Amino acid sequence: MNLPMPPDPKLKLLVLCTGNSARSQMAEGLFRHALGSRFEVFSAGTKPSLVRPEAIAVMAELGIDLAGHRSKSVDEFLGQDFRYVVTVCDNAKESCPVFPSQTGRIHWSFEDPAAVEGPEEVREAAFRRIRDQIAARVQDFAHKLGLK
Repeated sequence: MNLPMPPDPKLKLLVLCTGNSARSQMAEGLFRHALGSRFEVFSAGTKPSLVRPEAIAVMAELGIDLAGHRSKSVDEFLGQDFRYVVTVCDNAKESCPVFPSQTGRIHWSFEDPAAVEGPEEVREAAFRRIRDQIAARVQDFAHKLGLK
């Protein structure tokens, strides 16, 4: 008697940054959009703060809703099995905890749009620029996995 094969378990991907307020939150949304149901995607910070309203606004322009997101500590994810851990800022790369050896570690260095000062339109322009840089990397990643 042949039993049906169980479905492949979803692979997990974690995006890390310092505050989990902008870059990692935008990357989480972009990864979820690009990787579809094949991956479970999470984001966290080494020093979590709050999700920046500018990140929520510029992601909404792409139809990706971050409004329900919260800033999370990387400590919430210790001991979990991730296929990939993607750091999106240099500080997170340096202070990233150790994950199991089969975890693929990827580092993408992006400027912090939250550090940009000035009027709202200047700050949002910085968030759009970084969002678009992250989106290009995420699309390339998905393409290399054969998902796009």
